[in-house]
Amino acid sequence: MSTEFDTLTTEAHRPELAEIDRRSTLEIARTMNAGDALVPAAVAEQLPAIAAAIDAAADRMARGGRLIYLGAGTAGRLGVLDASECPPTFNTDPGEVMGLIAGGPTALVEAVEGAEDSKELAAEDLARIGLTTDDVVVGVSASGRTPYAVGAVEHAAEQGALTIGLSCNAHSPLAAAADHGIEVVVGPELIAGSTRLKAGTAQKLVLNMISTISMIRLGKTYGNLMVDVRASNEKLRARSRRIVTLATDAPEHVVEDALNATGGEVKHAILVILGEVDAPTAARLIEESHGHLRAALRRALDAPAG
Repeated sequence: MSTEFDTLTTEAHRPELAEIDRRSTLEIARTMNAGDALVPAAVAEQLPAIAAAIDAAADRMARGGRLIYLGAGTAGRLGVLDASECPPTFNTDPGEVMGLIAGGPTALVEAVEGAEDSKELAAEDLARIGLTTDDVVVGVSASGRTPYAVGAVEHAAEQGALTIGLSCNAHSPLAAAADHGIEVVVGPELIAGSTRLKAGTAQKLVLNMISTISMIRLGKTYGNLMVDVRASNEKLRARSRRIVTLATDAPEHVVEDALNATGGEVKHAILVILGEVDAPTAARLIEESHGHLRAALRRALDAPAG
């Protein structure tokens, strides 16, 4: 095991930091910040691989597939976090983007010993949610060797699902097992082996990209506006009005009328204003355009008058 760990950059020791505990707090903070600044560059090196994975994922999701993250420890928690943010941001169903962590919900707040070492547990978790060939399974592991993450990708591949492996070591078993391997090599941590630091930051950045850009590809935004927001309280109703105003530059009363006519549906209200159609027509055009507002707007503007 020690020989195996010696080959992992995420586990490497930085001898120049052997007496970091004797430095001032400001010096330690500066050292840590300097290391963190290297993470975006490491992610940038993987952008072609990330983009290819996202395009493939969006294709599956457009067919009704789910985006499913699996990981253990910090990696698993990051997947659950990213998944949990999709419903409020993109109005997705909670089942559309899911995060599964080795050991179940208890592992979100405390260590569940041994859970990460089981490939079989990953297969069981995926079977429990009814994995399909349209689904996208993303195994997340800083080392790229965690059995739970590797097992998830291997089982998903056997079932015909699309697989993505995200790790922070080169030549990882996780990336090798996946259709799309993403290896963001951030180097040794400030505290040797504490992969919640740079590795965790790198994983969070990539997961942000996978979920956000997939949603853009699926028509969940109009430009950089969250047009699939659903107004369930006053704050969200105010946000809806602001989004429609930004998208259309229409006066307040026009925005209010459009939102009232469409039952508060932001996409429909924007189409009513920009496409100069009534609410039922807006709903039909958006459905025919599979939820893509720009495509619906083109249909509205290209339609013959009268």
